[in-house]
Amino acid sequence: MLAVDPLALARRQLTIDRAKTARFPELLDRKLERMTASPLAFLRGAAPLFYEVLAAHPSLAEGPRGKGWLTGDLHLENFGAYRPLPLFLSGDKHAHDEVAFDLNDFDDAVIGPWRIDVLRLTTSLILAGRELGAGGMRVLDLAHRLVRAHASAAFRRETKLPKEPPPVTRLVDQVAERTRKELLDGRTTVVKGKRRFVRGARYADLPKALAKKVNGAFAKYARGLDDEFRPEPDALEVLDAAWRVAGTGSLGGVRVAVLVRGKGGPDGAWVFDMKEQGEPSANVLFGAGQKKWRESPAERVVTAYRSCVERPAWLLGTTTLGELSMFVRRLSPQEDKLELAKTKDADLDGLASYLGALVGRAHARGATKRPKKAWTEGEKDGIVDRAISVAGMHEATYLALCKLTAQRRKQ
Repeated sequence: MLAVDPLALARRQLTIDRAKTARFPELLDRKLERMTASPLAFLRGAAPLFYEVLAAHPSLAEGPRGKGWLTGDLHLENFGAYRPLPLFLSGDKHAHDEVAFDLNDFDDAVIGPWRIDVLRLTTSLILAGRELGAGGMRVLDLAHRLVRAHASAAFRRETKLPKEPPPVTRLVDQVAERTRKELLDGRTTVVKGKRRFVRGARYADLPKALAKKVNGAFAKYARGLDDEFRPEPDALEVLDAAWRVAGTGSLGGVRVAVLVRGKGGPDGAWVFDMKEQGEPSANVLFGAGQKKWRESPAERVVTAYRSCVERPAWLLGTTTLGELSMFVRRLSPQEDKLELAKTKDADLDGLASYLGALVGRAHARGATKRPKKAWTEGEKDGIVDRAISVAGMHEATYLALCKLTAQRRKQ
């Protein structure tokens, strides 16, 4: 029997968050506000606690075989639309440059058993039931669909993905029309003919010590890009840099937004994200196998991304900002996530199967040890059973964290 004290786990989460935001303590309240929004939001921001729970209850981490690159922080909101590497740069000069939809967050990537990613994704689906408007019976049916679709895709690489569900089609169609100017207008303003990040809720001035290092760090990133994909030097001239406030689990880490000249003129600028990387949350379970990446965690992120995603985003790279290992990517106007609350019940079956299959395909691409036999029905059901237990723990801990947060605000 699992013995869980939700208040103890909530206090542990507060300890983790205080440590995470110790360098920038003003971010603690912001993180708590985001994590207390819903059980799914709590899971998103509590990846280290998720793995501590598995380490404390080893039976929850058991299951079928299959090993390789994991995203490490898989949940329903770590999928999205984006602009991939242009096809003409991949060698097909006649191909169209379309919007892609796939996994999009590998900050916590590790090499480990596939079942852990599937367990975390299934747990997120169960916790998202209210946001999806799905009752218990419905959400468990969706969980089984997701796991079956994953297993089918992971063991039959030649099998096509399920039909793209309407929520994904709508998202892709919607973002395909967005322009660079729209992206810039939402984040920057023109001052004396030049773009500059708008300081406010999303961006703030960098600490002086970091600001002095940004140009050198970005230049190092540019030098590390493949020659055939590297833009002209003038395109990567830094115009402005700011502290970026974004994410939930990553709040507290150093994150820098960089504005560069791009194609020139006020509406031609490009926006980049430089994000600090450290030890993945799953190291409490798999740390012994991750020693290779400890000196350059950002290289781990890029390697996992390129191993798992068929068409990665353009201009992925790494650099160092002082002693910090930084993952760098260009933001495109097409980046966006599914709006779960607006998903219709009739679309949920297809969406669960599609997301499960995307993960299965990603695991198959990044596999280091493929099992000889496909997962049995009993093994797939076992993952859902364990996800029910893990979701219950997180639901209770979420409510306990809400209680502690309310008490904190009264102090």
